[in-house]
Amino acid sequence: MDSAPRDTPDDDRNPLHLLSLDALRRRTSMKWRTYPEDVLPLWVAEMDVPLAAPVARAITDAVALGDTGYPAGTAYAGALADFARTRWGWDGLAVERTAIVPDVMLGIVEMLKLITGPGAPVVVNSPVYPPFYQFVTHMDRRVVEAPLGGDLRIDFAALEEAFRHATVGGGRAAYLLCSPHNPTGTVHSAEELTAVAALADRYGIRVVADEIHAPVVAHDTAFVPCLSVPGAENGLALMSASKAWNLAGLKAAVAVAGPAAADDLARLPEEVSHGPSHVGIIAHTAALRDGRDWLDAVRAGIDDNRRLLAELLADRLPRVRYRPAAGTYLAWLDCRPLDLGDDPAAAFLARGRVALSPGTNFGTGGAGHVRLNLATSPGLLTEAVRRMAAAVD
Repeated sequence: MDSAPRDTPDDDRNPLHLLSLDALRRRTSMKWRTYPEDVLPLWVAEMDVPLAAPVARAITDAVALGDTGYPAGTAYAGALADFARTRWGWDGLAVERTAIVPDVMLGIVEMLKLITGPGAPVVVNSPVYPPFYQFVTHMDRRVVEAPLGGDLRIDFAALEEAFRHATVGGGRAAYLLCSPHNPTGTVHSAEELTAVAALADRYGIRVVADEIHAPVVAHDTAFVPCLSVPGAENGLALMSASKAWNLAGLKAAVAVAGPAAADDLARLPEEVSHGPSHVGIIAHTAALRDGRDWLDAVRAGIDDNRRLLAELLADRLPRVRYRPAAGTYLAWLDCRPLDLGDDPAAAFLARGRVALSPGTNFGTGGAGHVRLNLATSPGLLTEAVRRMAAAVD
């Protein structure tokens, strides 16, 4: 397959319909250069979309001005606060309790440094985003898993047991919450987040939330910011426009503190604010302020692709278990009935020339699973499932 079929009119507003495979292969980012050209890459979280026009204008205007110096000001945090107020009904994102950080994962590292010491336990809900393990262990902290339940939601019995284990001896511990959850796409409810806050308070555990996928939820789903629920006043959250507007290469994120965590955030070393890209901040700010219609078009396309994937799997790979999720643009596929072993991604790559993320990278509960990136055209998604089915025939 040399190009994605154009299955929509030329004036279609869905950005996921606009780029051919030939155009995508001219990109030089990780998604398109890690594997040979005969492989369809549906693994890393990059979207197959052109830049939103307001973001592209903001970048080109900055370049035309030579505005490529060091970052300054609170425009990014202000745009995020307005987005939170209008999109999520949350007016508690106070700009004075924010800081710019290089990106969400490096921001998480800095937050954990503020509230824990070397060797401290950090609780995560496995299966979860692989860098949670990599960054936490690299910074000399210890991962404690609290596996998700069979419904792919927080298992509060497992979470309490992990909290109990993490606080033996009375040391400082943290809970690194992924919201919406990557890879499952679970969007935590207000009731769940309130219960998290209460349980963390009971055990004296600090919550740090990765909310990078927050803008990317289904149209019939409400995202609830972790810091907006009762009892979360001493929490910390990391947010960014990078996933929702495909800006991973333009590094920038915002750390947000609850009212009782303001003093912690105030201790963030000043040099951390030198890490974000100034052009990145300009791009992220433009996305949050002026790229909302573009985002809604992408969300509609992802909604469509969730339904399409369910139909394709039912037709071509009916033994694969897939539960369409309400958040992220990622699909978590249970391939254990196919008897491909712990790493079915290896078989799909070798036999079908489709690159997916191996579930084993996501910790306990990931074996026998793969993560598939839905943020592509319906044509490429259809071809990928055809190849996956051929790989197991």
